[in-house]
Amino acid sequence: MQQPDTTPTGGAGGTDRLDDEDFPAYSMGRAAEILGVTQAFLRTLDAARLLTPQRSAGGHRRYSRYQLRIAARVRELIDAGNSLEGACRIVILEDQLAEAQALNATLQHALDEHETHDPGH
Repeated sequence: MQQPDTTPTGGAGGTDRLDDEDFPAYSMGRAAEILGVTQAFLRTLDAARLLTPQRSAGGHRRYSRYQLRIAARVRELIDAGNSLEGACRIVILEDQLAEAQALNATLQHALDEHETHDPGH
């Protein structure tokens, strides 16, 4: 049985992967180049367990666009004078806040819909 092509533009819905924020499309070298950081910086984020890149069949780290955004935010925070540990904590809290705000918006929308359909309660 032939395996589907897993390249970003290859078969089996490959063009859909171009829009997938979580598709591990970037090698460590390319990710470091895009971000303007060293590969050691990316390994540090992996060791800090902020990013857990997927691994290729050969064991090489592969990063998604979402992970690149996280790494770029950490780099910004470090450049602004925060420690690596502090920057990681800030990013985690920002992510948790965004999730809570999205959940709140969803629940508020559901409540508004309920009140529209059942105004007496």
